[in-house]
Amino acid sequence: MLPYGRHAVDQDDIDAVVDVLKNQLLTQGTAVPAFESALCKYTQANYALAVNSGTSGLHVACLAAGVGPSDLVWTVPNSFVASANCARYCGADVDFVDIDPLTRNISVECLKIKLANCRKFPKALIVVHFAGVSCEMQTIAALMKKHNIVLIEDAAHALGATYQDKPVGSCHFSDMTVLSFHPVKSITSAEGGAITTNNKGFIERLTLFAKHGITREPSSLEDKDQGAWYYEQQELGYNYRMSDLHGALGLSQLNKLNTFIQHRREKAGAYLSALRALPIKLPSEDALATSAWHLFMIELIKHDRKQVFNALRDRGLGVNVHYIPIHRQPYYQKLGFEHGDFPNAEHFYQGAITLPLFPTMTEIEQQYVIDTLIDVLQ
Repeated sequence: MLPYGRHAVDQDDIDAVVDVLKNQLLTQGTAVPAFESALCKYTQANYALAVNSGTSGLHVACLAAGVGPSDLVWTVPNSFVASANCARYCGADVDFVDIDPLTRNISVECLKIKLANCRKFPKALIVVHFAGVSCEMQTIAALMKKHNIVLIEDAAHALGATYQDKPVGSCHFSDMTVLSFHPVKSITSAEGGAITTNNKGFIERLTLFAKHGITREPSSLEDKDQGAWYYEQQELGYNYRMSDLHGALGLSQLNKLNTFIQHRREKAGAYLSALRALPIKLPSEDALATSAWHLFMIELIKHDRKQVFNALRDRGLGVNVHYIPIHRQPYYQKLGFEHGDFPNAEHFYQGAITLPLFPTMTEIEQQYVIDTLIDVLQ
């Protein structure tokens, strides 16, 4: 079965992990700080904190933003559930903003309408760079600044993408950006994530919540008269640390990120050229040179999605669907959301299929995907 995504690990990656196993501390050593420093250099952000998953990153970003039980957080419905669950972990309420049918990202017009008609402004907005394409961050940032709303980028799909010639993760228009290093993402640390920010106060809060709520920083201690062993728990935090094994793999992978993204863009371009005549809706070609192309999503126009999906699977293609709209999950239905609440996201979901795309995908493999899809649709 040809999967929709696959990690690419070479001998350099293996050697980096083995070096930690043989010669370094397995956790709280030097590999994770080196990875964080490299992430700052790549994204052009001032600070980075590596954690054990993108979900953990979203959670501590909400905590650092001050999200709590009396607050409201907005995000989009076409994402993995973690984009909304992170607010629920903090006890906050969640609402959604519908998507733009063309970009599949948050609709700026829907956001403007929701802001104009809401009775309670959200504490934070979490925008999702769907499939690797950046949202319209400059416009969104201006709207958030007007209402003093913390802006968090869920860039789990988008490491390696750019917006206005700046790397996604630079936080040029946001307060924090959350990254994911799951095996099918732009780079992998097996499991892992990170948060970037340019705000010193946020990085201090992020670090505190990700490490048990404990600090050893002398300037932050309430009791400054103890010895070098002394630490204080100042918040109810979590053990979201990344191990040095994961950090070493992430650092080695980061060195190859630009090559990975170039391969993804070449394959996305090949799909766009080969599938243009089919009765399907393709991703926008406008994003070809700026997207990280984490996913290549098509929308069926006249075919039954279930039949096409099963036919492609039967022929050895590990196609997938991203995503079931969050508000249609049973948990969120129990909170009062209903089918039809966000029609653009639901319409996209009805016809969406994710085709295989990953850096090590061969021309023969991609041609098989193209030929098989053409055959099934005809």
